This record gives sequence, C-alpha cells and structure tokens, in this order.
Amino acid sequence: MDMSGYSIFQNYTRVKWIILAISILISVVSIYFTGNLVDELKTRELKQIEQHANTLQIISNVESENLTYFTDILTSNKSIPLIQTDEKGDILNFLNIDFKSGISEEEKNKVLEKELAIMKKEYEPILITIRDSETEEVLFYQYIYYRNSDLLYQLKYYPYVQLAIIFVLGLIVYMIFSYSKTSEQNRIWAGLAKETAHQLGTPLSSLMAWTEYFKTGGKVNDEIINEIDKDIKRLEIITSRFSNIGSTPVLKEENVYEVIKGTIGYLQNRISKKVKISVDTVTQDTYANLNKPLFEWVIENICKNAVDAMSGVGSIKIHIIKASEGRVFIDINDSGKGIQKGDFKKIFHPGFSTKKRGWGLGLALVKRIIEIYHQGQIFVKSSSSELGTTFRVILKS
Repeated sequence: MDMSGYSIFQNYTRVKWIILAISILISVVSIYFTGNLVDELKTRELKQIEQHANTLQIISNVESENLTYFTDILTSNKSIPLIQTDEKGDILNFLNIDFKSGISEEEKNKVLEKELAIMKKEYEPILITIRDSETEEVLFYQYIYYRNSDLLYQLKYYPYVQLAIIFVLGLIVYMIFSYSKTSEQNRIWAGLAKETAHQLGTPLSSLMAWTEYFKTGGKVNDEIINEIDKDIKRLEIITSRFSNIGSTPVLKEENVYEVIKGTIGYLQNRISKKVKISVDTVTQDTYANLNKPLFEWVIENICKNAVDAMSGVGSIKIHIIKASEGRVFIDINDSGKGIQKGDFKKIFHPGFSTKKRGWGLGLALVKRIIEIYHQGQIFVKSSSSELGTTFRVILKS
C-alpha cells in the first residue's frame, strides 16, 4: 500500500534530486570561479617573478648609489617562494622560504635543496643574463626558480575542500530524510492499524450487541434485520475503502447530497445523541465525480473529529454549494472550540493530533482522498472559539 502521499515525504525522491542538483550547481560554480581566480593569480605571480628576474639583470649594470629603486622592487615580493641559482645550480639567494626556528646551517641547506627540487618540477626557471656593462658581452647566466604562493595553493584546493563539505552535508541531509521518512511511515502504519480497528469497531460492536440480544431470547423483526443488514453493509464498505486506498479508485458521477445524506443517516445513530447533524443545499440535484466509499469516509472522519472537538455536545451543519466552473463546494461547520490559526495546515499532517490518544491519521487520510484521488481541495475555511470550525471541500463536477 502506497502511504507516502500523506506528507512532505511523498516528494522524498524529488527533494533528493533537488538537493543533489543544488549541490552540483554550487560545486560547478565554485570550481569555475575559483579556477579563474587561480589562473589570474598564477599570471600575476609569474609577472612578479619575471619582474624580479629583470630587475636582477638590470642592477648588474647600475651604479650602487642608484640601486634604491630596484631594491624596493626586489623586496616587494612577500609571498612567492623563489630561489636564485648560478649556472651550476648552486644556490645564490632565496626569498619567502620558511625554516624552523633554531635549525643549523646544514639543515637550512637541506630545506633549500628540497624546495629547489619542488620548484624545478613545478615551473620552468626564468633565465637571467648577466652582461658586461660596456661591451654587452654575456658574462654568465643565473636562474630563478619559484613555486606557487601558499595563498594560491589554498585557493587551488579550496573547491575540493568545499566539495567534501557539501558531500558530508548532503550525506547528513540524506540520513535525516531517510530517518524521518522511516519514522513517518512507521507512524502511518501504526495509525492505519488503529484506524482499521476504529472503523471495524462500530459495526462489530453493533453485531455483537445483536448477538447478545438473540442469546437472551430476543425476537427477530424487520427493524432488527434492517439494522443488522446496515452493519453488514458497513463492513463491506470498510473493506471497499481499504481496497480503494491502496489502488487507483474509480470515480463515478454521484449525487453529492444523496451520498452525504446517506452517510449522515448511518452516522447519526452511532454518535452522541447530543450532537445534531444537518445537511442543506439550494438544489438536491448536485453531482460530482466521486469514489463513493472513499468520499463517505471523508465525511465520516470530518464529522467524528467535529464530535470530539465538541466533546459530544453541539451541532454539525453541512452546506452544499453548486459553484461555477464545474465545481462543488461542501462546507462542514461544527460548534466546537475551534482550531488555532497556526494549526490550519498542521492538522492534515500524519501524527498531528490535539487528542491525548489520537493517532493524527484521520485528516491526513481525508486530505489524501480529496487531493490525490479526487483531484480536489480541502482546507480550513475559518475557525474561532465562538463560531467553531468550518472545513471546505472542493470537488469537480
């Protein structure tokens, strides 16, 4: 039996796909923009290293008293690690290489050699040509090796960290939904079992009473046979209801007034005698596409809830309106204590009940029957402590 339509979890699969799509979109956008930013920073760092190399090349031909400007350029690099070597690969200078405090010169050289090996794998070196200031003859060559700054490394791997976080969050959301759906289904099954017992209880109790009546020598007459026949038909209706709720029900054009009148006729004798139910309409010739057993269940559930809300004392008024655009309105008003405005939608959620022993399934079933099977609507039209509660059911005629 498909019970998933009772709550938000009827859209469980859709929600999962939406979450997945949003996660993928966030990831793609993040990777795209971060990739562009990384490429831009790489270009900037390359230009800065090239400027450093060109400056070193220029200062070899500049008088010492004019070196201040070029020295400022060389010291402007505060983040990009670089190592300057001669033609043989011996280290001449370095910048932005981190060392542990208190290490020896030998350990420092090992760190530099290790960094140099990394830089050689990462980028091609930038050539520095040292020439004679007068003859322009090449005297020797030097090389600048470098690698990405720490900031660039962080940006480079940031999208993958973000993907991992999104994955973990997605997994948590998935587990929460799975747990919630299982919990919701458990409540629905428990509630449905309770509802089954509740539905069967009335006709069975009546038949058991008639059995005791006959055991004590009670006489059979047409009225008694008629009442027993009603209870037997009632059991057949309940069987039909549970059969229809688990499959796609067949809708037929039915007289709404006659269906409701018949349901109220059976129900009136089996609820508190202090509750009066009335049905009125402008015209009794009002038809709608119905599954009769399920629609009768809707009327019964709403009326029984109303009886509970009135503590067994009060009135229920049902008004049938033949509206325009092929619709039929059914307003069901009780003289109960009313419903808080914040609970107007909650009362249709499975498990929600204001009664201490309620399973909160009756109105959830009502909503499913009207909106899923009849393609109609049901909602709380109005409610107050003075005027009671009015439910409106909208059907297609």
